[in-house]
Amino acid sequence: MEILLLGIGRTAMGFIEEGIREYEGRLNRYIRFRHEWLRDVKGGGQLPEAKQKELEGDMLLTKILPSDSVVLLDEKGREFTSREFAEWASRQMASGLKRLVFIIGGPYGFSEAVYKRANAKISLSRMTFNHEMVRLFFIEQLYRAQTILRGEPYHHD
Repeated sequence: MEILLLGIGRTAMGFIEEGIREYEGRLNRYIRFRHEWLRDVKGGGQLPEAKQKELEGDMLLTKILPSDSVVLLDEKGREFTSREFAEWASRQMASGLKRLVFIIGGPYGFSEAVYKRANAKISLSRMTFNHEMVRLFFIEQLYRAQTILRGEPYHHD
């Protein structure tokens, strides 16, 4: 199975990009993982919120295959502890899926079409983080889940 993380916009903060590379390298020792950051919507700052979400949603949906299981990283999603997330991820990986796609929305969240396509929603926290930090935090949690599943000493309860 492959895990794909999709997001809108580039990672501008160098220290976050460095962290993403570090944890992506670690994660790829366990599973096939890749990320793809889609370009920002042209003129996004001048568009009404609903139109920006619609255009971003259209771009995201072009990257999703019919057979993909889609999980939105959304503030209204289910919250997990790291161990619970590891167990959930293990079930997904054992389910026979070819690709599990996690999506980080743009500044206003997701369009209705993206919500309709989603199979699940996960929240990293009840707090709000900027989209660049979510990228790093989520990749680290995927790595942590893999070490938990293998009984490695990275995670401490």
